[in-house]
Amino acid sequence: LLFPPVLEEVLVSIENELQAVEMQIQELVDKQQELLQKKMRIKSLIKQSSGEAEAGGSKDTETSAEAWNKKDFPWYEQIQTALQSTFKLQKFRSLQLETVNAAMAGKDIFLVMPTGGGKSLCYQLPAVCSDGFTLVICPLISLMEDQLMVLEQLGISAALLNASSSKEHVKWVHTEMLARNSQLKLVYVTPEKIAKSKMFMSKLEKAYQAGRLARVAVDEVHCCSQWGHDFRPDYKSLGILKRQFPNTPLIGLTATATNHVLKDAQKILHVQKCITFTASFNRPNLYYEVRHKPSNNEDFIEDIVKIINGRYKGLSGIVYCFSQKDSEQVTVSLQKLGIKAGTYHANMDAKHKTKVHKGWAANQIQVVVATVAFGMGIDKPDVRFVIHHSMSKSMENYYQESGRAGSRDDQKADCILYYGFGDIFRISSMVVMENVGQEKLYDMVSYCQNMNKCRRVLIAHHFDEVWDSANCNRMCDNCCRENACEKMDITGYCRDLIKILEQAENMSEKLTPLKLIDAWSGKGVSKFRVAEVTPPKHPREELERIIACLLLQQYLKEDFSFTAFATISYLKIGPKAGLLKNEAHVITVEGITNKKSVYKDRSSPSSNSKGSRENAQRLSKTAQDSVGKKSQEHKRPNCGSNLKAKKLKLQEGGDDLVVLD
Repeated sequence: LLFPPVLEEVLVSIENELQAVEMQIQELVDKQQELLQKKMRIKSLIKQSSGEAEAGGSKDTETSAEAWNKKDFPWYEQIQTALQSTFKLQKFRSLQLETVNAAMAGKDIFLVMPTGGGKSLCYQLPAVCSDGFTLVICPLISLMEDQLMVLEQLGISAALLNASSSKEHVKWVHTEMLARNSQLKLVYVTPEKIAKSKMFMSKLEKAYQAGRLARVAVDEVHCCSQWGHDFRPDYKSLGILKRQFPNTPLIGLTATATNHVLKDAQKILHVQKCITFTASFNRPNLYYEVRHKPSNNEDFIEDIVKIINGRYKGLSGIVYCFSQKDSEQVTVSLQKLGIKAGTYHANMDAKHKTKVHKGWAANQIQVVVATVAFGMGIDKPDVRFVIHHSMSKSMENYYQESGRAGSRDDQKADCILYYGFGDIFRISSMVVMENVGQEKLYDMVSYCQNMNKCRRVLIAHHFDEVWDSANCNRMCDNCCRENACEKMDITGYCRDLIKILEQAENMSEKLTPLKLIDAWSGKGVSKFRVAEVTPPKHPREELERIIACLLLQQYLKEDFSFTAFATISYLKIGPKAGLLKNEAHVITVEGITNKKSVYKDRSSPSSNSKGSRENAQRLSKTAQDSVGKKSQEHKRPNCGSNLKAKKLKLQEGGDDLVVLD
């Protein structure tokens, strides 16, 4: 007969096993949903390629791109003449003709086109060729200033209204909006103007009644949706435009929006039926690379300076920083080392921002060190590099920011992202209040952690596209790797980390990521260490990589504490930790070995801590060099030509381990 305490233990064991089974079932269900969605996307692509489906989800033939890619419209000669004589362009780029034709026909349009694809022409050209003016709504002053500079050079009458506009300028714009003989073609405003200025809305209403409001262009339309990466509350008020001016066509433009975001934006803007044009995400001229971020700031700045003075000597570029403080500090550091750099962020004086913007456009400043407030819609033709001092808070942000490299001349340019473990938690504590902020951040971390898949495949997957890595043409760091990526077993390490976190919880203590790594490494406060956990003999970068992997796979999770001055991120045991009750359960992380490596994905039930530690330790040197040394290479990897391989004989089986040197 079993005693109650023993029965309690048996019950707990059964409950743990059931929990693990439930988690595995959920994983399979999630995988099933992912495959079903992928199946639907591929079916849709097959239909599109065979001409059976039309863009925008409508059965009307007018919603297909082919229907608008024609030269027999009555306005074609007019737009072709304006393209060449006014805009000084010889031909249309992909989807521009289709969009301009649909706009001239007075259709409501949503356009998804990569940064640098020429979105602005799609409403500027129809504006020049139409009576009245086009109202353009943009989220950033820098974007509007940049477009106004270009339009002014082209001799096109355009105006910007914002908080710093003088009374005289505002009065002149209001008058021109209503004057029948006015040459004013474009009026740029922020969404806040629509939401908060009753005076401006009254002028718009009079212009509409007089037949002067030709169309409304909503730039960065993804900002409407709370599922978009840059949700702006004032964008939600833009629904009033279609309600008040139902006969005025609307065009929404963005470089980054999933189908879910587009549908949400369409609903918010009260657009009943629209034509949706979607260009491919791919920018074949861009080389994507992720580098390990040096922990020492001086080394980091020195690394950036070596790149700028070496590969990009005399060439224009952007360095994106996460915060305004970072952008100011990096600018000063670059200037001290002889780089002509200027800061740009939202809290700067408007005149100073304009000075930096114009100085960079005129090549008086080589590098703009900026936050996300800079660069949307920039028209500079020779941006050869975009360096991310910290990773972006989402894949959408990164795609858009990196896309400003080579966006006007289609010449080869580099997108270099510095990925640091500490940035995960720094950004996470900033986006925790956003609806899907953490989910989007983890997608970004997953992109940075991936050392196997083509960068374009990863970007395509995020934007609901299918991409063949062979078409990358070795224009990303992962496609240039000559070594096969294998998986290493980190199950034992996960069990060790959970022991440390369990002990801390029993002591009513919380561990930050820094404290967790210290305790795991046998450093820091002694009370956080666990006697039975052997400190791993790996470089810190490897330990950080393992913890990030466990966080993404939900064996660990973040927990936030709010103080009067800051939001602090702690690490706790995640929802999938229960799976480790099953001794056969295995957790892996990608490492880099050659194809003959013996360190493959081990799935033996006896995957214990010691075995896991030994397995991971043998692979440590490889993964460390592949990521850590990356920051010391100052020439773009020429598909392996700059990588020297050292072969080390392993004790087991004599197989070779390739180490990037």
